[in-house]
Amino acid sequence: MRSKIALLVSSRRWEQWIITIIIINAVTLGLETVPEVMARAGGLLETFDRIILAIFIVEIALRLYAFGFRFFRDPWSIFDFTIVAIALIPASGPFTVLRALRILRVLRLISVVPSLRRVVGGLISALPGLGSIVVLLLLVFYVFAVMATKLFGASFPDWFGSIGASFYSLFQIMTLESWSMGIVRPVMEIYPWAWAFFVPFIACTAFTVLNLFIGVIVSAMQEEHDAILEADRQALQSETSMVLEEVRALRTEVAQMREAIGKDG
Repeated sequence: MRSKIALLVSSRRWEQWIITIIIINAVTLGLETVPEVMARAGGLLETFDRIILAIFIVEIALRLYAFGFRFFRDPWSIFDFTIVAIALIPASGPFTVLRALRILRVLRLISVVPSLRRVVGGLISALPGLGSIVVLLLLVFYVFAVMATKLFGASFPDWFGSIGASFYSLFQIMTLESWSMGIVRPVMEIYPWAWAFFVPFIACTAFTVLNLFIGVIVSAMQEEHDAILEADRQALQSETSMVLEEVRALRTEVAQMREAIGKDG
């Protein structure tokens, strides 16, 4: 029975069924944010939501029964279990805010769709490299924040009056959101040479360090893709070796049969 259920929950059709349920659940949860729809069919949507949650619970229970403790060895299975468990917490009293967490069920698409799993796997494998870049970015920010506080803090205390204010203002400048007309040009009206400070900062952060993030992520995803291809090649080679061994064994048996027929003849 366990093997049959394991085949069922691992099949392509079951995966497509769960994907369909997740997408439908995402649509219904989005409709619950529309007051007009809730006024007309709020009870129906809530009932539908409970039915979908029951389907998810049954699916997790089947996987637990089929795989036993192996279920918890798979990080994606733990991810699915956690999302469903959060949905089971009563959303009343102090836990009313947890009703908003029901949308987390949509994230189960990540664990169901293989291409999304590869993307997340690439991001996770890039975390060590990203950590080094974050440290580098913080160092650059700290140096420029100290300089900005000393240079512009007296005239612009709201933007550069403290290290924290300078950090926030420099972060806005790094994102290129209203950096010129909103901050830099007003500063240049008092300090005409301020461009010599802000332009190198933008070059160091927005155009250099942030591109390092992209480079590390792309490199990690490429490594993840290469690892998957290598695993597929090894699996194909092992299957080919098994087939060759079976062919050799069959040829040996045929040769033995011919020898036996020749002796009998």
